[in-house]
Amino acid sequence: MPIEATGAMHLDVQDLRNFYYRSTLGRAAQKAVRDEMLELWPEAKGLTVAGFGFAVPLLRPYLSDARRVIGLMPAPQGVMPWPAGMANVSVLCEETLWPIETGHVDRLVMMHGLETSERPSDVLDEAYRVLGPGGRGLFVVPHRAGLWSQSDATPFGYGRPYSSGQLETQLRRHGFMPERSRTTLFQPPSHRRFWRKTGAMWESMGKTLSPVMSGGVLIIEASKRVQAPSGPGLREAVRKPLEALSPKPVGEAV
Repeated sequence: MPIEATGAMHLDVQDLRNFYYRSTLGRAAQKAVRDEMLELWPEAKGLTVAGFGFAVPLLRPYLSDARRVIGLMPAPQGVMPWPAGMANVSVLCEETLWPIETGHVDRLVMMHGLETSERPSDVLDEAYRVLGPGGRGLFVVPHRAGLWSQSDATPFGYGRPYSSGQLETQLRRHGFMPERSRTTLFQPPSHRRFWRKTGAMWESMGKTLSPVMSGGVLIIEASKRVQAPSGPGLREAVRKPLEALSPKPVGEAV
């Protein structure tokens, strides 16, 4: 099942759909990444959850309880309706101009959105913009040290793989504070039956032996840092209360 990039490093939405929903390897990858996500974020009751790139395979557990779920799919990749059999929540968008008001997202999941972009800094700026105060992002990227980034048999073999340090540095530059990190996909990126039958065993073994074994996918959870307000406006606002507290001349009416 060949996977092809659609100009630049972007993958085609049809290839992504076929991998995650129609191949045994893709379904195994979907489960492994989603299980890690659910350990970090067990539920999203009453929250607005957005996914960017091709994150929809991870979002299904939140459909029932979240206030809103949005699947943002970048134009170079293309869009597909999702979820199957339910009201569509996926939307085609510009990579760096998402149709979401500033500060309206509580949880953001990014998969196949950062490593394939030619403008990763602008993508992270947009992620920062849409997250509200206290908002958190989950960034899922190919792990530089893992086997999956070295094989073009899966979507994680395309684009720019990251080490943990590289991704954390990039997130900090754009106002995020890395909180927790995980690796997953310890099973080989092979469609062969033997590896598919033993996939769960490799995932279990990898968790035990990590970091000796390198997982194919790196997951970093980061929170939005909100800077303290500064500038002339703040100084002007503070000046008047301080004047009110200054000592009054003797004999002046209070």
